[in-house]
Amino acid sequence: MQGSNNAVNGWVNGFLGVLIFSGSLPATRVAVMDFDPLFLTVARASIAGMLALMLIGLMKGARPHKSHLLALGLVSSGVVIGFPLLTALALRHMTSAQSIIFLGLLPLATALFGVLRANEKPRPLFWIFSLAGSLLVAGYALSQGIDVSSVGGLYMLAAVLVCGLGYAEGARLTRTLGGWQTISWALILALPLMLTLTFVTRPVSFSHISTSAWCALGYVALFSMLIGFIFWYRGLAQGGIASVGQLQLLQPFLGLAISATLLGEPVSLTMLAVTLAILLCVAGSRRFAR
Repeated sequence: MQGSNNAVNGWVNGFLGVLIFSGSLPATRVAVMDFDPLFLTVARASIAGMLALMLIGLMKGARPHKSHLLALGLVSSGVVIGFPLLTALALRHMTSAQSIIFLGLLPLATALFGVLRANEKPRPLFWIFSLAGSLLVAGYALSQGIDVSSVGGLYMLAAVLVCGLGYAEGARLTRTLGGWQTISWALILALPLMLTLTFVTRPVSFSHISTSAWCALGYVALFSMLIGFIFWYRGLAQGGIASVGQLQLLQPFLGLAISATLLGEPVSLTMLAVTLAILLCVAGSRRFAR
């Protein structure tokens, strides 16, 4: 019964994390219209890092052991620095709707690193459903005429790899350190460098920055860099990295819906049918994840 409750809680927390992350790329797209990608990356990490420092102080979170430092370094490199920077660079070359499509590869990357780093052993049918889900996302991308060989596409592929590693490593660490503690310490570890780079890369003037860009920076700093990870890492740790990680297949379509609503970016009507097929793949992969 306890294992069943953990699995359900894992999927609930994982879905909340994915829902929060779904707004990240549309918000980043808005922010890079006024902010330089490098400044945006280090500023969002700096804001989140200072909030994490206050959170650790107020909640008196557990301090990491020396054995945790390598894992925290991988989390920082993947989700605090690598993914935000690479996606910000990608969004200089493509729309948020185009970049979101590449996130369909994240479940596979997360599952692979879950096997390599957390010794998870999904059954063969899991990989069939997971691959089918990723192929559906890729097929939808191709049907929209998205050029995956572009510079932006290469940035997004690199972002997926470093993010998958950061997700798996963070989930593994959450089992001993705790979810909010893991992302908080990863942000704090990167904070000195991020603050320094924020000062160095700051714009000469902020007068040209629009209100929407400031709001987008606030979203990616507070929700994408901190709050979303609290739910996401807890979900991965409770329900399994490979299993709960498949919820990321829904992220492209949640993100496309947000892009269409907030940015007016065109989305094909076939999105609904593909999303339903994705849900079947998610359900199937969950069934055979263990």
